Amino acid sequence: MDQNKTTALLKLHKRLFSVLRLNSMKGKIFMLFALSLLSITILTGFTFWNLSALKTRLVLSERYDDLLHNILEVRRYEKNFLIYGDHQSLIEGMAYLDKIDSLVDGLTTDLQTLIGKESFSVFQETISKYRGLMTEITQGNKVEPDTLRNVGKSLTTSADQFRTIKRQRIHSAIERTSLFPIAFLCIFLPLMALVLWLVSYGLVRPLNVITKTTQLVGRGNFRPINYQGGVRLEEVSGLIDAFNRMAKELEANQENLIQARKIAALGTFTAGIAHELNNPINNIVLTAESIVEEYGEVMDDNSQEMMEDILGQAERAADIVKNLLDFSRTENPAFTEIPAKYLLDSSIKLVWNHMKMEEIKLETTEAKNLPNIIGNLGNLQQVFTNLLLNAVQAVPKGGWIHISVNPSERKDFIEFTIEDNGPGIPKEQLHKVFEPFYSTKEVGKGTGLGLSVSYSIVKRHKGTIRVFSEEGQGTVFTVTLPTVTK
Repeated sequence: MDQNKTTALLKLHKRLFSVLRLNSMKGKIFMLFALSLLSITILTGFTFWNLSALKTRLVLSERYDDLLHNILEVRRYEKNFLIYGDHQSLIEGMAYLDKIDSLVDGLTTDLQTLIGKESFSVFQETISKYRGLMTEITQGNKVEPDTLRNVGKSLTTSADQFRTIKRQRIHSAIERTSLFPIAFLCIFLPLMALVLWLVSYGLVRPLNVITKTTQLVGRGNFRPINYQGGVRLEEVSGLIDAFNRMAKELEANQENLIQARKIAALGTFTAGIAHELNNPINNIVLTAESIVEEYGEVMDDNSQEMMEDILGQAERAADIVKNLLDFSRTENPAFTEIPAKYLLDSSIKLVWNHMKMEEIKLETTEAKNLPNIIGNLGNLQQVFTNLLLNAVQAVPKGGWIHISVNPSERKDFIEFTIEDNGPGIPKEQLHKVFEPFYSTKEVGKGTGLGLSVSYSIVKRHKGTIRVFSEEGQGTVFTVTLPTVTK
């Protein structure tokens, strides 16, 4: 049973902790203000109760004054009778005794609290005794004047004592009430000091650290924040984590920016070279073709083989120049809506013969109801043709290539993944694959421009291209392209 209670209390504690989120600035401020509100409510209740009690005591104090006043009036009529023998004074004194009895009846509860039940009984007996003496005198019986005078004096002394005690209690209540503002101050000063400490150590200090680190980021230093402050607020921790993620992304984007600038500079450089080389290559081809047409019949086998080699190498040079021009092209091609399946199927058809010759198994996986891509069909076919040809050339004969098309985690984007079981790319070379003129192929089998051109095309389409590979574990290229937004 005790274990069940303990478990229930722990669950309640965890639930309250999760609701209030005491690790957050909001939770701590909420607790501080809740304590403040509770303190104010308690102090206000005590103040209200004390003022109500004080008001009641002031009203009762007036009745004690009336009691003393009536007793003094009775004593005045008593003196008139004893000095002047005026029986009418006795009758008027008896009327005041009736008022005294009425006041005492109304003050019974308070008097018993004030002086105790025994003293109150003695006071009542004294009033009865005084009334009895006055009655005997009225009836003509002889009463010793000193006896009447002594009893009356006892009444006066008691009433005056009652009034004094009551006033002392009123003064004590007023003093207690005057302490409440000090109590308010004693509660609020520590609470405000706690709030200032919380804001200073939990908010201002980490914000200063974030400000300084932001300035470092502006200078190119993307070092993450490692704040080990005494107070760890949920909001501040979230802000620091978000800042560290931003710094990491900025550092990655900085590398992409450097890569883009490098490609742009090389594009400008290669454009001029490509245009300059294009004319000589065309002339070589035309000249070689003219020689073959003119003297082909009289050439021996060795000469024909040499001319075919010239034409083949010239065509290869022309392809290289074309790739250079594609790499350096900066104009924006016309974009249209392209179904993802059509883009994939049309790109596969362009390299299907290569796959068939190498006996490569191709597997495709496509998600249903994919939105259309926005882009240039020719350019995107070039991207996927390059990636597929690289995969075909990388995998061994009889290997496999897997292509999948799925919605991306990024909203309004589609993700194409091309995976092969080739030898993979060494880790130290992985970051160079998108650089112009870099190739892992043998000399003479690649220009090193395919992935660079693909990188530029994908960037122009506002997409991304990523590579993941481990040596001996194959390679995965991921192309993310924007879709048509509705």
